[in-house]
Amino acid sequence: MNFIDYPDEDLMAVHLANKLAGELIAALEHKERVLFVVPGGSTPGPIFDDLCDADLDWSRIDVLLSDERWLPEVHVRSNTRLVRERLLTGRAAAARLLPLHAKGHEPEEVLADLEACIVPELPIDVCLLGMGTDMHTASLFPGADNLELALARDAPVLVPMRAPDVPEVRLTLSARVLRDALALHIAITGEAKKGAVHRAVGLAPLRAPVAAVLEEATVHWAP
Repeated sequence: MNFIDYPDEDLMAVHLANKLAGELIAALEHKERVLFVVPGGSTPGPIFDDLCDADLDWSRIDVLLSDERWLPEVHVRSNTRLVRERLLTGRAAAARLLPLHAKGHEPEEVLADLEACIVPELPIDVCLLGMGTDMHTASLFPGADNLELALARDAPVLVPMRAPDVPEVRLTLSARVLRDALALHIAITGEAKKGAVHRAVGLAPLRAPVAAVLEEATVHWAP
């Protein structure tokens, strides 16, 4: 695990936004379209604020969430809503958002259609993830019903996930897809998450799902 610490969240947001922009520009030099995977949650908001006006060809970038709650986009807890409000604005409004939600009572009903939009764009060129204090990343939660499937070497692209103490059904990219990203970053804040990510290094992914991607990732931390 490559670990970078910053004196505060503002400096982390600026540095990481510049790093992501540079990696997207480099990818655009070699491909007609680039796939950029981003997380939900509160941590990436300031990063998105700094990144959305980066001077690059956003019209050739596909943005995809690493995971999503099975809620309408207008819901206050929707990750899609966050991305539209904080990232897909300014210059980045020209990017194309690949859906991770569709009409259906359960994600299994529309899984094939959602995967059909994603598979042609793989592998991920640039990926930003978050992590919880329970050592989950994306919606790979310890104790979740489909965690073993999502961690498998031959895992599908998308995996529905239901976990204890997680109120909504989730849909997540599998560890295999995340791990195959050409550039992979994890942004975390606070002492609790710093301790958690270091503990995860010595644990099996079934106990600490973030461990499934740490070898390939650069972890960015601020107090």
